[in-house]
Amino acid sequence: MAQSSVSDRPVKSVDKPRFETVDPATGQSGRRYEGHNVDEALEIARQARAAFDNWRSVSFTERARLMKEAARVLRRRKDEFAELMTAEMGKLTADGRSEIEKCAFNCDYFADHAETFLARRPVDLDGHKAFVTFNPIGTVLAVMPWNFPFWQVFRFAAPTLMAGNTAVLKHASNVPGCALAIESVFREAGFPENVFRALLIPSGSVQPLIDDQAIAAVTLTGSVEAGRRVAAAAGAALKKSVLELGGSDAYLVLEDADIAKAAQVCATARMVNGGQSCIAGKRFIVVQLVREAFERALVTEMERYTMGDPRSADSKLGPMESVKARDQIHDQVRRSIERGARLLTGGEVPERPGAWYPPTVLTDVRPGMPAYDDEVFGPVAAVIEARDESEAIRIANGARFGLGSGVLTSDLARGERIAAEFLEAGMSFVNGNVRSDPRMPFGGVKDSGYGRECSDFGIHEFVNIKSVAVFP
Repeated sequence: MAQSSVSDRPVKSVDKPRFETVDPATGQSGRRYEGHNVDEALEIARQARAAFDNWRSVSFTERARLMKEAARVLRRRKDEFAELMTAEMGKLTADGRSEIEKCAFNCDYFADHAETFLARRPVDLDGHKAFVTFNPIGTVLAVMPWNFPFWQVFRFAAPTLMAGNTAVLKHASNVPGCALAIESVFREAGFPENVFRALLIPSGSVQPLIDDQAIAAVTLTGSVEAGRRVAAAAGAALKKSVLELGGSDAYLVLEDADIAKAAQVCATARMVNGGQSCIAGKRFIVVQLVREAFERALVTEMERYTMGDPRSADSKLGPMESVKARDQIHDQVRRSIERGARLLTGGEVPERPGAWYPPTVLTDVRPGMPAYDDEVFGPVAAVIEARDESEAIRIANGARFGLGSGVLTSDLARGERIAAEFLEAGMSFVNGNVRSDPRMPFGGVKDSGYGRECSDFGIHEFVNIKSVAVFP
């Protein structure tokens, strides 16, 4: 999973952190940013909390007007923001434009629906007036990763602000420009000062923020280890947390699947964002009868993702976010092969500057291999054989993760039954790759975290669900 962490190492309050970006495509240094020390970060959080007192009273109509304007700002500056993502974390520029459009759609969606989602709900209480109301709770701290540097933030920010909360953002250290750009969107859209603020701080500065009374709740998207630290810190402070952590999404390829279509869906699922996605398909559990045919088709589909300049429209695979991340992916591949996996394509580090890694397919993947047991956060597909449907479900559910999952079958009723009733995941799609959408709840179970983002379920995570009864 993309890193967004809470460190065990405290940061001195007087330290003034600095952040330097690196272009993953070339390895060349980019812009430098001066960050906030602990005292400055706490002061900003307290300013956001002070802004909450007025923001909570702003009407839904006015909040929606401002959020619609944020969507317009995003669309107007789409090319600028896409290039920023390419420069800081290597995203294909074309994918960056799509990401910005998705953020704008998300803003429009919650502008249109937040008032309905948070409307009072009457309760039949023996003839007395009673209802449930949904009130904002204060300032929400978001600890966000680099892999979808705009979408991950707007996924939390749009519903949080529409609910009447304020927000502060601690973004991943390799995308400081994105963090400041997101703050500028809300400022340009006309949101009141300090309703949304970005903090340029290292991971060691997160704990003091969670401990401070200015912060009411925390949401994190990141690694399992970071999630444990945030959950422990928030729990100790008795504050609500929502965690979206790692994933090792399993896709079941059943014996009645259209193999060509299944391979295309699975390759698409694996190669989302160059494989650097928590909900990318990672384990492809294939019934024995069709395994060899599926492997051939999958290799063909994966090899279509040609590496190239992320700014070129012809490129289908850009660099990984860093050389360190690329080397970790290669180490997982190497150790899986040493333990018996077979390499069908890819698996070699290119001799070129930058953080490049090719589309890779491993088969004969079994327990005890990193490709089976762990999350591989890059363009590596693991093929796992199962005797039948029952064993495929058992293998899928045997993972410690439970974020997304998929079923490939020509029998839609069968696929729906497996997806709805048997796969242990927060999301299960039939004959399509898992994706986030503002209209559907997003989140996982087991080591993939808890709580939900998006839809009415997401906006209800950071409100006070209050019962009110009125007696004569």
